[in-house]
Amino acid sequence: MILVTGGAGYIGSHTNKALNQAGYETVVVDNLCKGYETFVKWGNFEDYDFGSGDLREVFEKYDIDGVIHFAAFSSVAESVELPQKYFKNNYKNTLNLLKIMREFGVDKFILSSTAAVYGNPEKIPITEDQELKPINPYGHSKWITEKALEREAEKGDFNYVSLRYFNAAGCDFDCEVGELHDPETHLIPLVLDAAIGKRDSISIFGTDYDTPDGTCIRDYIHVNDLASAHIAAYEYLCEKGESNIFNLGNGQGYSVREIIDMCKKVTGRDFDVEIADRREGDPDILIADASKIRNELGWQPKYDLECIVSSAWKWHQKINNI
Repeated sequence: MILVTGGAGYIGSHTNKALNQAGYETVVVDNLCKGYETFVKWGNFEDYDFGSGDLREVFEKYDIDGVIHFAAFSSVAESVELPQKYFKNNYKNTLNLLKIMREFGVDKFILSSTAAVYGNPEKIPITEDQELKPINPYGHSKWITEKALEREAEKGDFNYVSLRYFNAAGCDFDCEVGELHDPETHLIPLVLDAAIGKRDSISIFGTDYDTPDGTCIRDYIHVNDLASAHIAAYEYLCEKGESNIFNLGNGQGYSVREIIDMCKKVTGRDFDVEIADRREGDPDILIADASKIRNELGWQPKYDLECIVSSAWKWHQKINNI
């Protein structure tokens, strides 16, 4: 059985669905501070805080073979304002989880990491061997968590895969789960809020970046592609029994303006766009070199930007009764 921490959240719920469809048994642990119990439609559910010692009860109750760890805070802007919140939850609580795994002999771990560990990268596209220089507390919290996993693996009888996400986007094509943050911080759902009139406008934070149109460029990857990568990573740990780190992206970047234009195209709606000041901690360009995971795990992303936005729009229409 696979323990999925944070499995009631956005990426965790999509991965939990994919795992069950692939024939794996799962138990989701989530304290529901960010997730939704209604998103746990597959497997078992336990309402626990993974940072507490009570989590041992889950390991006692279930025969757990491995852990896929999504439970983390992920807002760059909030991490700048509340750095200790991020270091406690993303790093310290993960150490607690690793300790309990040791106690119960659970030796397979997949970390939901981030491209934010690179900071302002030396070259684009970004390869896994670039120096890690995170420029915000969120990225730093994931960087030191990766180092903790490295130390844990050096002790023996433990292997991990760290998946460095670029920008997760899109939603389940069946609309059984989707993206529902409170508050919402991701670009595509915010733009779609403007498209339906839930917001008066959408803001572009900075137009003076070193990019062709002056707005930040990011690598967007469909959440279902992320989910399939987690299954591939788990099977890699089962078969190879060795630790590794992989970028998880499409290998193609889109600017904020291009995302807005695609949302207008998919929805057929126009809306106001405003220019605001830069946000602290935002690099100019983040695009993945995902050749390593393609070559070593045989994983390939399936969905392009239009498909990403279209699936998000379908979910957006459902939750807003449109």
